[in-house]
Amino acid sequence: MPALRGVKLRSIAGGISRGYGPSGCGKSSLLYVIGGLAQATRGHVLVDGNDLTELSDAARTKLRRHKIGFVFQRFNLLPTLTAKGNIAIAQFIHGDGFDPHRFDVVTKMLGWRVACHHKPSELSGGEQQRVAIARAIINEPKILLADEPPAISTSKNSEIVLQMLRQLNKNLGQTIVMITHNPEAVTHFDRVVHMRDGVIVDGIPAD
Repeated sequence: MPALRGVKLRSIAGGISRGYGPSGCGKSSLLYVIGGLAQATRGHVLVDGNDLTELSDAARTKLRRHKIGFVFQRFNLLPTLTAKGNIAIAQFIHGDGFDPHRFDVVTKMLGWRVACHHKPSELSGGEQQRVAIARAIINEPKILLADEPPAISTSKNSEIVLQMLRQLNKNLGQTIVMITHNPEAVTHFDRVVHMRDGVIVDGIPAD
């Protein structure tokens, strides 16, 4: 069975959307296709005017580097680097090198107070989330894709992260697409879509 079937989804620039559904419903597959980490076998995927289905692997990689930020479910922080190093490496990969002013702006925006020299194993789940989000937005991508970022945190931290994403959307005008298995907290989003068995079964504006 295909991971996704007949999915039609449009996210307005500067909007914040959320997809939810049970495990195995195709949420992560959809996010990876939008982000160019997985190739769609048919149809079109338009990101900031670029059709990912028509780009080479190298071109998709370049587009991801400059236009898309990812917050992965397990954060994917590099264990040998400090918190600061995990954020700064995104700037080096982007090609601009470390910008201390941009680093200070982003970490202050996230209310980040953890010591820069701490490694991921020395941070709480909530602190790791902030590092992962800071790394994702440090290069000011057009789109931020979040794969169930509050999943391993406490309910308090989950609310903090959702508020954080909303504030980033307001301050930076980034288009944000987040997926989760949890149907709650719809008030943080402009649009909520429900997925099941690889299809979108409904999509409604949030109240």
